[in-house]
Amino acid sequence: MPIVHVYVWKGFSNEAKKKVIEGITRVFAALGIPVEAVEIVIHEDPMENWGVAGQQASEKFKDVKIP
Repeated sequence: MPIVHVYVWKGFSNEAKKKVIEGITRVFAALGIPVEAVEIVIHEDPMENWGVAGQQASEKFKDVKIP
């Protein structure tokens, strides 16, 4: 059974999480894997704990709205 770990910034909306879970599950179903076998774990990390291009994501993307 596939287990997919998805890392997102803290504050990711419940609606966005549902879309991620449904979309990833559809990909595996298209490959012939039963949807009952697909597990997805969403990890939320604060932006200040995430580094991108040598900067904290909280600084680099301070004007970005999290879905």
